[in-house]
Amino acid sequence: MKSFNSFNILKTLKFQEKEYQYFSLPSLQHHTGFAVQKLPYCLKILLENVLRYEDGNINSYDTVKEFVSWLFEGKNLKGEIGFMPARVLMQDFTGVAAVVDLAAMRSAIKDLGYNPKVINPLIEVDLVVDHSIQVDHYGRPDAADKNFNLEMERNQERYELLRWAAKNFDNFRVVPPGNGICHQINIEYLSKIVKHKGGIIYPDTLVGTDSHTTMAGGIGVLGWGVGGIEAESAMLAQPLPMLIPEVIGVYLEGELPEVANATDLVLSLTQMLRKLNVVGKLVEFYGPGLSNLTVADRTTISNMSPEYGATCGYFPVDEATLEYLRLTNKSDAEVQLVKSYMQAQGMWHNPNDEAIYTQKVNFDLSTVTTSLAGPKRPQDRVKLSSVRSNFLENVTKDVQDKFPVKGGYSLSNGDVVIAAITSCTNTSNPYAMIGAGLIAKKIVEKGLTLKPWVKTSFAPGSKVVSEYLKHAGLNKYLDKIGFNLVGYGCTTCIGNSGPLLPEIEEVITANNLQVASVLSGNRNFEGRVHPLVKANYLTSPILVVAYALAGTMNCDIHKDVLGIDKNGREVYLKDIWPHKKEIQEHIKKSLLPEFFAKSYSKVLIGSDKWEAIKVNESKIYDWHSSTYINKPPYFDGISLEPKTFKEVKDAKILAVFGDSVTTDHISPAGNISKTSPAAKYLLENGVDYKDFNSYGARRGNHEVMMRGTFANIRIKNELCPGTEGGVTKSLDDSIKSIYEVAMEYQAKSTPLVIFAGKEYGTGSSRDWAAKGPALLGVRAIVAESFERIHRSNLVGMGILPLKFLNNKTRLDLKLSGKEVIDIQLHELKPFAKALCIIDNKTKIEVELQVFTDIEIEYLKSGSILHKVLLDQIKNKR
Repeated sequence: MKSFNSFNILKTLKFQEKEYQYFSLPSLQHHTGFAVQKLPYCLKILLENVLRYEDGNINSYDTVKEFVSWLFEGKNLKGEIGFMPARVLMQDFTGVAAVVDLAAMRSAIKDLGYNPKVINPLIEVDLVVDHSIQVDHYGRPDAADKNFNLEMERNQERYELLRWAAKNFDNFRVVPPGNGICHQINIEYLSKIVKHKGGIIYPDTLVGTDSHTTMAGGIGVLGWGVGGIEAESAMLAQPLPMLIPEVIGVYLEGELPEVANATDLVLSLTQMLRKLNVVGKLVEFYGPGLSNLTVADRTTISNMSPEYGATCGYFPVDEATLEYLRLTNKSDAEVQLVKSYMQAQGMWHNPNDEAIYTQKVNFDLSTVTTSLAGPKRPQDRVKLSSVRSNFLENVTKDVQDKFPVKGGYSLSNGDVVIAAITSCTNTSNPYAMIGAGLIAKKIVEKGLTLKPWVKTSFAPGSKVVSEYLKHAGLNKYLDKIGFNLVGYGCTTCIGNSGPLLPEIEEVITANNLQVASVLSGNRNFEGRVHPLVKANYLTSPILVVAYALAGTMNCDIHKDVLGIDKNGREVYLKDIWPHKKEIQEHIKKSLLPEFFAKSYSKVLIGSDKWEAIKVNESKIYDWHSSTYINKPPYFDGISLEPKTFKEVKDAKILAVFGDSVTTDHISPAGNISKTSPAAKYLLENGVDYKDFNSYGARRGNHEVMMRGTFANIRIKNELCPGTEGGVTKSLDDSIKSIYEVAMEYQAKSTPLVIFAGKEYGTGSSRDWAAKGPALLGVRAIVAESFERIHRSNLVGMGILPLKFLNNKTRLDLKLSGKEVIDIQLHELKPFAKALCIIDNKTKIEVELQVFTDIEIEYLKSGSILHKVLLDQIKNKR
């Protein structure tokens, strides 16, 4: 799309005998007097995007002026913009569901008599297959090969769909399984920082179907997670509506102490920023402390933006960024072009400049201490010295009781049964990984062994990690103590931890043991890591190894004896802890650009099994009977006539939830319980329990996901006090699964409402957490507050997110589940006030959490999917 260029600021950048045009921010300042240099770096990128996509509609002359008003107060609650990212990043859990939707759109358009090729990505889309690997095998040299073979067997149908998409969609690439985690591949390979097309040069930006897309902010690429339905809209060149966001400036000073690393730092920042309530805001880091953080440290911090609640965590481009580009095998010309463009635009980090921020906070790196976070939330940081007392506060069982296991040992409450070096958060950080290798080396040299009940796994985010660990001679020590490679991908952090030994699961279940996991990931919500593990702690890879040696959370690991060495001496944590200097020396010797060149030379070419998958040549996907891929019902009966918005009337209450209900609670991605409605469906369709796979792997089948909605074993519905799991009151007042009750109401055409507390929808960018409730018949959710991504997903699926006002909460209503609910909207507009009427007598004022006019259009159309589909037809007529 050609920009209106109302401000006449299209300038020329000359670079190495080439010329690029760009929308010059300094020229905008010169022509208008608008103090562009005072904007945070991340807003400069958004402003450039608005100027480049100025269309006279959502991005107009007046839109640019809204940035001016932002500067006066550090916020603007009315300035709506349409953000058009340069590309979309997807992982296979959420990506498969998005591809299914696009395939269904093609079928729908064909049924309406139009060319199915109308539905085609118009911007770059990269899908990385990284979420399907599961830790079935571990602690053995061939574990990775065995797990990969199982992955290919289990996911054949899903991979057929992805191969079809790569063949039949333009601008759509698939990185085959076995290469790493999408976010690490993104920063090491896919991200360019600066892009150019058609002679125009501009900042690299993206949105992703995984909330940790924010990791790119660590290398100066602005991006964040969105729901799959928003990603589909962006793919089809629809601007993503948003208000000009508030920006929190975090001033960093000092340097990390000897015993602290980036994991400790990000857990501290997560705790601080979550308390500050940065939900829906951008966080930008600046100050002299930046020079003491490597780009790997920065990406660790940016990765966990969803955990501290921010839309993203952004680090401006500086010399350290350029060093990282050289390390990751970028050409000198690419590196210099980044610097030239960023300097020309005033986007190059200048330590002496200080932007205007909505709010500024200071953080001293020297105050960081060795930490973990848990046992249920990533923001619940615990100092290492307090971990034992933290666990005991949260455990309800006697930690002294021992229960014999068939293997000749005993289990107790608090024992660590999973120790996993996993996730994009830490495995992209060489300091963390070299540190893990060094503590393993010291354990081996002292003749120590890990506890036999601990399931150990090592799943790095890219093949580069294996290369530099091998070059440093440290991989053999990790192998020796049981941290063998289990595969390249997202495992334990997403719930793909795999089964425990049968004898261990038997003892845990029989005695209702409260056992623990330690993982170097970013998520530890209830029921996520493993359904039998109730206490989950996030920490650095170094401490993951240390706790695997200790074998329990019921110890003061910082001062208790961890074992007896081969010479009969007591060994403490300080005796095996790797020193900062030795870690840095290993990094300097072993982290080389050629490892990135080798790992990514054939990244788009898969294994023999991947390449052997048959690809259907048809432009229309061949829908067939499958429990993995199923044609969704969203477009059934669609017509070219626009829908009319219906108010919520005579609704019933499906559930009442408390605070911090996560997307894991709403739409779990882990194991499929044997007693769940989803299990019943699979068994009825001839799937054996051993072949259930996970909810995440079956996201392409709406029948499974509907039944998995609110099916988390730890969710608590206040309509059914004393219960745990996805149940609610039925029409006859008996307690049944939420799915069954929803279907009872659906048979009577009764709309449904959910009430909840604070932070409803905390967690990943899971479009199924909105799709599932929509398919169950939920029309509105009334809560005290919503997480950013989930709020927008609800709107995208036509569900009204409504916020309590006047300090009212669900508790004031004393709901029993028998009430009849009406929602009266006086006007369908952003932030409209509405009345929630209970039994035609009690009236509660609520506010519609719809922020932009485009989101209103989604509601009027029935969903974002319907609007996008009809817009594509309209544009191609």
